[in-house]
Amino acid sequence: MAYSQILRRSRDEKTNYKKRRHLLMGRRNFITVQISNENTLVQIHKPEMEGDKVLSSAHSRSLLTKGWKGSRKSIPAAYLTGYLAGKKALASGTKAAVLYTGTRKYTQRIAAALKGIIDAGIEVPADAETFPSEERISGKHLKVANEIDKIKSAIDSEVKSK
Repeated sequence: MAYSQILRRSRDEKTNYKKRRHLLMGRRNFITVQISNENTLVQIHKPEMEGDKVLSSAHSRSLLTKGWKGSRKSIPAAYLTGYLAGKKALASGTKAAVLYTGTRKYTQRIAAALKGIIDAGIEVPADAETFPSEERISGKHLKVANEIDKIKSAIDSEVKSK
């Protein structure tokens, strides 16, 4: 029996190479959403031969400057971070992208970030049934109340001014 070596990123469950191959063959921009213990990071990439180029990026820490209070990894924070990344991508000329989750599962927070990107104006193929309800996106289920519309208008004015 011959030994077949398993690639390190596959062994560490960081990369699903079959999914990635199909993604790269499509030659479309793609969205990645990473949710850590404290923050949410949304990036829009363009695949290139030398490596993926980041077209726009948004981190949930930037919500603090716009008046956000509370958790930066909640569903409303993921939505606003996706909205900010989508607005930045539109400003840089990106019009369409697909979601790439890699080995991560599709969760409600990833769905909220995706809805934020779609609401910003980026065309992404997604089913509206998978998105969280408007009540959860607006944060009515949380103890710390935030004004989502006020923060969205701050994002819009910031991206337009640049």
